[in-house]
Amino acid sequence: MFPVGGDMSNEGTGLDGAAPRMLGPRLRNRRGAVEVALTNHVADLQLIRVGAVRVNGGEVPLEDIVLVPEEGAVWPGTHLSSQCPFPFERQQRVCLRVGIPPLEVGEHRVELELECGVHGVIRADVTQVIDEPHPEADGRIPRALDDDFAEEVVHARQAHAEQWSGTRLNHVTRHSFEPSHARSACEHFTGVAQVPLGLAGPLIIQGEHAHGPYLIPLATTEGAMVASYNRGIKLLNACGGARCTVLEDAMQRAPVFVFDDAKAGREFSRWLRANEAAIAEQAEATSHVAKLLRLETYQLHRFVFVRFNFATGDAAGQNMVGKATFAALLWIREQYPHIRASFLDGNVSTDKKSSRLNILQTRGKRVTAEVVVPKELLLSKMRTSVQQVILLQRVSAEGSSLAGAHNNGCQSANALAALFIATGQDVAALAESAAGDLYMDETPEGDLRASITLPSLVLATHGGGTGLPTQRECLELMDCFGRGKVRRLAEIVAGVVLAGELSLACAVASALGSEEWVTSHESLGRHH
Repeated sequence: MFPVGGDMSNEGTGLDGAAPRMLGPRLRNRRGAVEVALTNHVADLQLIRVGAVRVNGGEVPLEDIVLVPEEGAVWPGTHLSSQCPFPFERQQRVCLRVGIPPLEVGEHRVELELECGVHGVIRADVTQVIDEPHPEADGRIPRALDDDFAEEVVHARQAHAEQWSGTRLNHVTRHSFEPSHARSACEHFTGVAQVPLGLAGPLIIQGEHAHGPYLIPLATTEGAMVASYNRGIKLLNACGGARCTVLEDAMQRAPVFVFDDAKAGREFSRWLRANEAAIAEQAEATSHVAKLLRLETYQLHRFVFVRFNFATGDAAGQNMVGKATFAALLWIREQYPHIRASFLDGNVSTDKKSSRLNILQTRGKRVTAEVVVPKELLLSKMRTSVQQVILLQRVSAEGSSLAGAHNNGCQSANALAALFIATGQDVAALAESAAGDLYMDETPEGDLRASITLPSLVLATHGGGTGLPTQRECLELMDCFGRGKVRRLAEIVAGVVLAGELSLACAVASALGSEEWVTSHESLGRHH
């Protein structure tokens, strides 16, 4: 890469002829800045000072100059010194970003002075070219109506993002699958957000749908979390595994109907109950999977909220039940003329929200995982006693009640978030899925009986993000991809949650528990 024209020189030792090979031929407009590309073709250098930068004769203040390497943190020009040099390695490419308004297309004069420690000073006075206009002021994202997942359209979005933000997307753009795989999962596909994936287990599950040991894929950025779950899994396995049971399965949509007064609303509720079979026929005609289980009515003032409960097979089912409920809603409006207004959802479904109603009535899967831990095992492996763990759990339950929390346990959201990301679940459904009730007591033999119930666990093994390549692989690790597998996944998830509850509860309850809790995060990289 050579300058269009001009003079470059160096003073010092070992850099004869280096300057002409360092600057690229083009300038690039960035949002609120202009970038000069530098490539080191010579030797490992230590940049200790930006002496001067002038563009078209105008000097750029040092505080408006930033070094932007292709990888790693940016370096403000004011931070450079002989005590804090920027390591400019051979073959490395760095952009010098200067905070000036975007330049017009054409040639521009750039003067530059870089001090390189023992290698001396590099000076440049060159003419460089802007061949692209600055980004549009509105930042409009490129898209194509015919095929928005075509490679050229994706590349256009990536280039637009880089130009608009001044950030190089070295990792976001490195997706391992065809963009078309994301067609039903993401609009304006531009790349991927990679999250570290660790394995825990294998975990023994004794369920009605899940049997035997399973490797557990956990996608997380929280150091010590996978280790904590692995510790709990070892304890469960030593007890023969977690016994898991799916108690109920239902997904909701809850339209609201508005009437002239409360009496009219009450009459409508009676009409609904009398016509539930006909309503079910209308709703179920939209899907070969959705089955209406029941209607629940909740009246407040002149508003009637109707919670439609569906079985949705192996899909999480939020979209499925929305379509089915909408068909029923249209039929109801035709059959019942006294409705003043109606809306497809009035928030009683509490979609993407935690609620007491979900805890009572179920949303998604209601599943319980339980185990009996012999007192000797608790003492030898977890260094605590049955009585101490139970005391902690009961005191913590009081604290949860005081705080108004919908979970009295320790960390179920950790397992759920990590599993949801790994397996392509709707991560926003963590809002309701993280609700839980942890119960512990002492058996007549003096052992610890522990169980956790997740009353609103929203899961899928078919549809949505479960079909994305990496997410599918994680489901296949647990033999949970495809139809007929969702209850197996629910039992496995509940078992993992129970492992985490026991691990953290025992750590806190043990004599040195609080210290172990903190130091494990320190040693495994949680705190920096």
